[in-house]
Amino acid sequence: MIKFFPSSFKNRIAFNYIVSGSILIALVFLFIYKIVEYSVNQHVNEEVEEELYKHLDDVTIDSNDTYLIHVDQWRAREHNSISVNPVFVEFYDDHKLLIDRSPNLKNAELKLFDDSYNDKFLNSKLNGIPIRQIQTPILFEGKTVGYVVVAMSLEDFEIVSILKNILVISFPIIVILLFLFARFFAGKSIKPVSTIIETSSQITKDNLQTRIPLPVNKDELYILSENINNLLDRIENAVLREKQFTSDASHELRTPLAVIKGTLEVLIRKPRTSEQYNEKINYCIKEVDRINNLVDQLLLLARFENQKHNIKSEEVYLDALVLDTVSLFSNQLKEKDITIKTNLQQDCILKSDSYLLSIVFNNLISNSIKYSNNGGKIDLNLKAEANQFLFVINDNGVGISKEDLDKIFISFYRSNPASHPEIKGTGIGLSIVKRLCDLLKIEITIKSTLEKGTAVTLTFNKSNPK
Repeated sequence: MIKFFPSSFKNRIAFNYIVSGSILIALVFLFIYKIVEYSVNQHVNEEVEEELYKHLDDVTIDSNDTYLIHVDQWRAREHNSISVNPVFVEFYDDHKLLIDRSPNLKNAELKLFDDSYNDKFLNSKLNGIPIRQIQTPILFEGKTVGYVVVAMSLEDFEIVSILKNILVISFPIIVILLFLFARFFAGKSIKPVSTIIETSSQITKDNLQTRIPLPVNKDELYILSENINNLLDRIENAVLREKQFTSDASHELRTPLAVIKGTLEVLIRKPRTSEQYNEKINYCIKEVDRINNLVDQLLLLARFENQKHNIKSEEVYLDALVLDTVSLFSNQLKEKDITIKTNLQQDCILKSDSYLLSIVFNNLISNSIKYSNNGGKIDLNLKAEANQFLFVINDNGVGISKEDLDKIFISFYRSNPASHPEIKGTGIGLSIVKRLCDLLKIEITIKSTLEKGTAVTLTFNKSNPK
């Protein structure tokens, strides 16, 4: 197929269509031809057979000799013309010698075949004219005493040959027309594919905004175009997030490095007291710790962004995990004189990844402590409801404005940091929490009122509790 036709999708569709169509048309033509041929032959056979039986009645046998009854009358009434549907008749004796023939034969003679062809219809020729004939023996007391041969011209039945010629000539014409029509309609059918190819060739890393026009008909090509557009949306969003992430990460890393560099440059300009050296060095150490923490969080976020199925499934006691996490912040709680009140229902057990859950709890409790005022209170509540567990963290800290609530899960986003410069952070913690909640199928909701506090709710599906 590829050798004779261009390997375009349109030509392949047209070629496959005409192959199947040609086979079907050929079978239909053959069926029509055979039906007509059979009908014509059957009609001729019936007429020849009728003539045969009629002429057998004209034969009489006397003393083993074969005679025609009223020969003159038979010759007068029978077959004087060869122009109108002629029927030819011959009579032979038992030695296959001609007794008599119809006048329309004149000097011509029908062929008498051997006895194996008795009572069989045969196609032959008489002076170049196609005929249909049959021969039958004349029997007397079980012995063959002669033969009758009846033939009919087939010239008037050339409709079969004409039909054959018509079918043979029309077949390639129909096939060619079929190919042209099939190619035309195939071209119209795959026009959306050409549009997809043309549009997709315009989409590059610098041009991710172009989308494929959706076809009018909502068929498979419509679904394909829609899915490709959705894929392009996801790719564009991923590229934009990567650019934003790279920009924010470089900014967050440059800031503490610039601070450290500036501090050290000031420090070496002139001799300082040991107290001043200690103060500046300790400040630089804190900035290094901040950079180290930022790098750890960036690596953690990158790891979870690429994580798909590498999640453990193990028994997790939520109340114990919460208490273990709280114990890690005992120093910070004492330093800010924050009181934590726990109301944790026991036996809240589910199948999940305890390590990833501990990261979620760690980030949320850390944020709650970080953004709580000195002497503040934090309530931790865990309870079972219907088919789920609810874990709620309430604090009376600085809160989040309504405008910022929709943005807090964006990497490096911090809600109004200028209002609280003493609170250090990277803006990555909640991004990690959101990603982990998506991986672990945990629903997270945050409600907050500025200067009044924040409530974070985690909803766990306990469809497979232990």
